[in-house]
Amino acid sequence: MARSGIRSQQANDFCREILPAVSRTFALSIRLLPGDLGNAVRTAYLICRIADTIEDEPRLHAEAKAELFDALAACFDGPEPAMEFISRAASISGDPACVRLVGNTDLVFEAFRELPEHTRTAVRHWVSEMIAGMRKFSLAYPHGVRIQSLDEYKEYCYYVAGTVGYMLTDLWHEHSPSIGTQQYEALRERCRAFAEALQTVNILKDVARDAEHENSIYIPDQLLRAHGSAHETILAPHRADQNRAALATLVQLAWQDLDHATAYLLAIPRKAVSIRLFCALPLLFAYATLRDLTTRPGALGAPRREVVKISRSEVKSLTALSVLGVFSNRVMSWLVARTRVKPVLLGLRVEG
Repeated sequence: MARSGIRSQQANDFCREILPAVSRTFALSIRLLPGDLGNAVRTAYLICRIADTIEDEPRLHAEAKAELFDALAACFDGPEPAMEFISRAASISGDPACVRLVGNTDLVFEAFRELPEHTRTAVRHWVSEMIAGMRKFSLAYPHGVRIQSLDEYKEYCYYVAGTVGYMLTDLWHEHSPSIGTQQYEALRERCRAFAEALQTVNILKDVARDAEHENSIYIPDQLLRAHGSAHETILAPHRADQNRAALATLVQLAWQDLDHATAYLLAIPRKAVSIRLFCALPLLFAYATLRDLTTRPGALGAPRREVVKISRSEVKSLTALSVLGVFSNRVMSWLVARTRVKPVLLGLRVEG
């Protein structure tokens, strides 16, 4: 095998190996996508994860983060910028898998360069927009993100999630023969809500962790103050009721976006089986997480509250039922409605 072929194989092997270490949920979904489409989504996700790691690094000042974001965006231009980025990012700390991912950015972009030209164009456009948005918010809040208003919250979610919804939909249109112009336009109307719904659920799940470990508060201060709290008291026990009331607005937004996300899923042609499954799994997991956040005492709005994580049994059950019902909009609609109100369990035995 020629040197270039060995390098390409090394890059793709690394991307497949690191993916489950940095995201168990998306690793499960991405593995469902075939060929160039699977390679594109996996590579794009890993580049986004590198950007997330920069954003979440609490020890870097804003100007240093901005420089790293610029260096990351430059990696689309060739192998030399990727090596320069790795050198600049040597101080990144945190989760060992994410640190390892950053240290092998050159391999991720090597895999990117193996993608078809139109695919590279779509990935570069939307991921670059995400990186620019993260850079903007890092500079706007040099001492830790502190979202001020609901409009600013929506802008932030667009950059870190909505862009991904648009990118995925562009990739579906390019790689799936069953998603023609009409289907593409219908999906594009709802793709932003699909991605931002998942983002809002994650933010609601991680309020305390984000504030304590990443020095970031994404809950709008405007909402908190309207209910008698503030960013400064978001983890204060004596403001738990006020914080819960403020979070109710984002809970409502999440439910609304999840309903749009369900419409997005059902608009995907049934012939595009792998894409439907890719979208169904994180959507159902988000419904289950939001359900538990809003029904378990102490799960939402309380300081250092219990960590909400749906059980491995429910993950297995939702996965099995999605595979069985993927061809039917009626079955998928039922599964969404069921997951929204109570855990879906098939009595599967979970090993370990």
